[in-house]
Amino acid sequence: MEGQKLTVIKKKGKGGGAGHHGGSWKVAFADFMTAMMAFFLLMWLLSMGPQKKQEELGHYFKNATFNLFGTSGGSSSSAVSMSDTPPSGHPQASDATETPDDTDAEETETEAEMKAMKAKLEAQIQERLADVKDQIVIGQFDGGIKIDIMDKTGQPMFQLGGTELTADAKKVLMVVAETIKDTTQRLEIEGHTDALGYSNNQQFGNWELSTARASAARVELEKSGINTALLARVSGYAATEPIIKEDPFDPRNRRISLRLLYPQPKTEPQKEASAAQPSIAPNLPNEIAPVVAPHPQQ
Repeated sequence: MEGQKLTVIKKKGKGGGAGHHGGSWKVAFADFMTAMMAFFLLMWLLSMGPQKKQEELGHYFKNATFNLFGTSGGSSSSAVSMSDTPPSGHPQASDATETPDDTDAEETETEAEMKAMKAKLEAQIQERLADVKDQIVIGQFDGGIKIDIMDKTGQPMFQLGGTELTADAKKVLMVVAETIKDTTQRLEIEGHTDALGYSNNQQFGNWELSTARASAARVELEKSGINTALLARVSGYAATEPIIKEDPFDPRNRRISLRLLYPQPKTEPQKEASAAQPSIAPNLPNEIAPVVAPHPQQ
């Protein structure tokens, strides 16, 4: 219409996500954080895997040619599994073919050697010492083999109250020495008495008697071929370590104990030292030269 003013209205549309105040960056940041979390979780899982698997995985990534999309073209790499179960169609080598570490090998070799020596001693005693075999006890402890040569009522290993070995004791020590003399293991010799007081003499009691008897056994073993350089200790313990604990006066507590010591694994350096020490620490042994007892009583 003529004479009327035409009014024009312009409408501007609102922007959706563009510009500085848009929200699309939040989606991208969330994806980035999710990917980082997945990456660190993967790294943690890999670090928790067995050492052998980690080495295999490192070798795989170092030398493999990757085919990321799994297409038929190009060279493809085989997967490395972090589990102990082999994937289908890819048998895994048996653990029996793996080389054990040095500690396991040393433990296995030492145990086998100790068992073989124990069996050899038992066979020799059964064959050559049948008449006194009930007075000989062979045991295996954590660190070696222990041979106890004990008294028996009416059949002692030493002259009553003295340090002179009987014929039976000399025979036992000779057989033991001939059996173990070719080994390179250290040897400890211990003397023990029962709880019966030796005498009223303050200068010579059960401590001196047990030590003198241990030293007399040492001399006899050396005569039978034991290398002196392999002797680690000659000790006397009096009546502090009875083998028959419920009866400290039992004649079997009067004995000579031989300890054949074997080296222990390097990962446990204290084991050999603890095996070499007597079980009762406060009573330290006497160590003297052989003497002749003045007042025989036991």
